Amino acid sequence: MTRHSEVTVTALRGPDAASFADAIADLRITVFREYPYLYDGTRDYEREYLRSYFACPDSVLVLAREGGEVVGASTALPLEAADTEFRAPFEAAGYNVDSVYYLGESILLPRLRGRGIGHRFFDEREARARHLGRFTHCAFCAVERPADHPRKPFGYRPHDAFWSKRGYSRQPALRTEFTWQDLDESAPSPKLMVFWTRRL
Repeated sequence: MTRHSEVTVTALRGPDAASFADAIADLRITVFREYPYLYDGTRDYEREYLRSYFACPDSVLVLAREGGEVVGASTALPLEAADTEFRAPFEAAGYNVDSVYYLGESILLPRLRGRGIGHRFFDEREARARHLGRFTHCAFCAVERPADHPRKPFGYRPHDAFWSKRGYSRQPALRTEFTWQDLDESAPSPKLMVFWTRRL
């Protein structure tokens, strides 16, 4: 457990975090409305998405709480337990899927960013992968939008530099599509997701 001013960061096994399902779902909906995800989500969909993390004994959910409020969250689980869209690119590329620990989202309210909590999210998830002892790589994927996307905010900076400093490398050959509905869409559409990996 680590404190960042009034924010407490705690890592929980997935089954131990199930009571926070609605809080994490609501936070995902709030944070992922921002560019580049522009996600128009629902709590029912989020509950279903998070179910695999709560069910997996080798997963980890890292919670940032301010008082009793969940203000940040980060997830990870073995890639073999992740959805097909995440496993398939690694299987096609000849990876041993059993050796990859998949890092899900890192979400944090804007007012708390830049205080080192994002680094703590990575630290805790990588520590879980090492503790389990059978993983050689950590990996995550991120949406890639066109450079001229009309909803790209002025001065927007992607997280590439942060991820690179953490030791992750973008893998253009490892890509997938995930479908959701953007804020300005009338129906869900596929979005390009590219993976970043790091050897443990």
